[in-house]
Amino acid sequence: MERAAFVQLVAEVIDNLPAFFRERLANVAVEVMPLAPPELAQSVGRRPWNLLGLYHGIPYGRRGPWYGNVLPDRVLIFQRPIERYARSEEKIRALVRRVVIHEIGHYFGLSDAELHRLETEADENNAGQD
Repeated sequence: MERAAFVQLVAEVIDNLPAFFRERLANVAVEVMPLAPPELAQSVGRRPWNLLGLYHGIPYGRRGPWYGNVLPDRVLIFQRPIERYARSEEKIRALVRRVVIHEIGHYFGLSDAELHRLETEADENNAGQD
């Protein structure tokens, strides 16, 4: 998939978030990168081809009155691993949505365990709709 089309997919996911969440995305830069740099992937115990996305920053709920004049938090989305894992455009769209929402979930303070539980529940709820 062309980079511009992939970036547009990421933007669409963010644009389609419920207003409650979209309005609270303050001081967050969402970036698309082809692949995680090796040192970044290693810092979270992963290999570049196994890392689909990453949140780096101070979660929304932990920002106190002292929070200000800081660089933006970062949500990084890694295009090539997503494409390799998903393979078809339909699956890429679904995986981009899942990864972006997962990383934004970290911004809102949710742990991996909480996010995986919510993702599993969503998958189970959607299974009956196919």
